[in-house]
Amino acid sequence: MQRVLRGLRRASGLLRWTSLRLRLVVVFALVALTAAVSASGIAYWLNRNTVLERTQNAVLNDFRKSLEDSTRSLPLRPRCAELQDAARQMAAGPQDYAVLLIGVDREGKACAATTNKNLLTLNSVPVSLRTAVDEVRRVDESNRYPHHLYWQRKEVGDAPYLVAGAKVIGGGPTGYMMKSLATERQDLNSLAWSLGIATALALVGSALLAQAAATTVLRPVQRLGHAARQLGEGRLDTRLRVTGTDELADLSRTFNRTAERLEQRVEELSGREAASRRFVADMSHELRTPLTAITAVSEVLEEEADSLDPMIAPAVQLVVSETRRLNDLVENLMEVTRFDAGTARLVLDDVDVADQVTACIDARAWLDAVELDADRGIVARLDPRRLDVILANLIGNALKHGGSPVRVSVHTEDVAGDVAGGRTGSTAVSGGPAAPDGSGGPEAGTEDEGPERSEQAAGAERPGGGTLVIRVRDHGPGIPEEVLPHVFDRFYKASASRPRSEGSGLGLSIALENAHIHGGEITAANLPEGGAAFTLRLPMDAAPLTDGDRRDGGTARADDEGTEDGR
Repeated sequence: MQRVLRGLRRASGLLRWTSLRLRLVVVFALVALTAAVSASGIAYWLNRNTVLERTQNAVLNDFRKSLEDSTRSLPLRPRCAELQDAARQMAAGPQDYAVLLIGVDREGKACAATTNKNLLTLNSVPVSLRTAVDEVRRVDESNRYPHHLYWQRKEVGDAPYLVAGAKVIGGGPTGYMMKSLATERQDLNSLAWSLGIATALALVGSALLAQAAATTVLRPVQRLGHAARQLGEGRLDTRLRVTGTDELADLSRTFNRTAERLEQRVEELSGREAASRRFVADMSHELRTPLTAITAVSEVLEEEADSLDPMIAPAVQLVVSETRRLNDLVENLMEVTRFDAGTARLVLDDVDVADQVTACIDARAWLDAVELDADRGIVARLDPRRLDVILANLIGNALKHGGSPVRVSVHTEDVAGDVAGGRTGSTAVSGGPAAPDGSGGPEAGTEDEGPERSEQAAGAERPGGGTLVIRVRDHGPGIPEEVLPHVFDRFYKASASRPRSEGSGLGLSIALENAHIHGGEITAANLPEGGAAFTLRLPMDAAPLTDGDRRDGGTARADDEGTEDGR
């Protein structure tokens, strides 16, 4: 029993890994098989008992009557010839059974008369049956006769037989008969075959019905799955056709209501997001005009700082630095709004990467603090302004928050490889030296890039195109592990208790956005020997990304000028 239960549990476990259609068909078939086998077994058992009892009763009644009629005319001690005649007379009846009569003649000798010496002799009669026949029962109110008729079924060879025996009351002979049940067995075998065929047909029919039922049930489920996939792909207008009033129809109605509410909610959020972007863009544009005037005044004040009263010189210097910081923040916000609105576009040119890195370092007076390892002659087709923005943010971040010396290396790869200890991805890539002032570097992360940016990132590894690899490493304390997943997040500060720092928290985010526009990626990691490293990977030729107006112009460069230090 335990083995059967284990087998059933194993079978049920296997069914969990199969399709729902197959499970429905198997369950229907098992139910039908169980029902058919049970019905067939009960029918066979009932018919078998009926057939055997009818045949048995007819034979026993005929044997009793024949034994009474044939022995009534016999003397108390008949001769063997008389017993033989009586046996033949009994066997000549319609039931066609063999007869054995056993008696004692006048001389006291036992005499056995049989109609079939090969089939029925005293030795062929079961001992238990002979014992029961010879037994004398006490006569009372419940038992009026000392002897009874007994019967038993037995196999002779492969054939079934009914054996019965009785003793004539009053001292007459003892009679036995043997009746073949081969005809009944044949009839029962025919019945068993018929029931087996009926069971097989029922099983096949149940499988067909199960297939039809599974198709009826699963078709709405398949439509629901297809609609759910379309909804997940962004087709929020997907709806199901509802027919009927059953549970599946109710499920379809629920799906339609959910999709409708989701569409409304997404429209509301999209409207709010668009309004927020417009607000940031409008605010940034509006701030540029007064900032231009304030910047001009601050520059004049800075030039006259030496002639000012020493008491107000620090205040003037603070105004100048904060004005520049505000100006950088506005420029960063405008750049971010261009990325979010999808209006940025690439303007490509053939760039000597070593010259570009040197120019970036020289323009910001970093030549004494940066070591450059770059061979001349590495030419890539990129957007030079955006490459300058990326380099300025990475190098500036390393100088500001890492440890000297900062080393910039440039090389190419046929297939992009991972920096040791780093992580790649289009969301929250680890990276950026930790800022002592609590910020994650001048800048932080990108939001979910989606399939478009994944395709762009894959462009950096196009076979035959080659990959440009620029690595910026420092010798500082490295990046705290808890900061790694967030260094590219916008406005991220490594320490919430020190939110004010020189960086706006947008530079690294803008650098990563510019890398994605080129079809590249930025990774960051702590190095085993100490310090942190940024690794920029860009395709050697970003021209395929500018062919046509890709996806509403979502990868692109703004026509406005960029800001220094990646802002």
